[in-house]
Amino acid sequence: MEVQSVFSRAIKAEAVPLERLASNTQISEGEKIAGVSRHFEAIMIRQFLTEAYKPVLNPKDGANNSVNDIYKDMMIESLADSISKSGNFGLAQSFQSQMVHPKKKASDSSQPGEDKALIE
Repeated sequence: MEVQSVFSRAIKAEAVPLERLASNTQISEGEKIAGVSRHFEAIMIRQFLTEAYKPVLNPKDGANNSVNDIYKDMMIESLADSISKSGNFGLAQSFQSQMVHPKKKASDSSQPGEDKALIE
């Protein structure tokens, strides 16, 4: 019977808190970018949902506002995280592609900071 070490398991970016993601050496740069992109997407979705649910979740009968606000925040946070984790919204992929720097080709002779379109 083979027992794997606890330390040999691969760590996913989703399992690491956002504030510790950048300093974690066990996660690749690409996974870090994907994790940050997903977190940012979830924040954006929360903002959209907060505005969208304002007319739906406003109590009109004078109910306890703090309880309703807590419920609304928990519901919106859960929904936003679920949408973001599904990957169907698409913002995380766009953010990720914008944050990944393309590797320089050996044949690229332009100097840093120069625009190739302006040179030609």
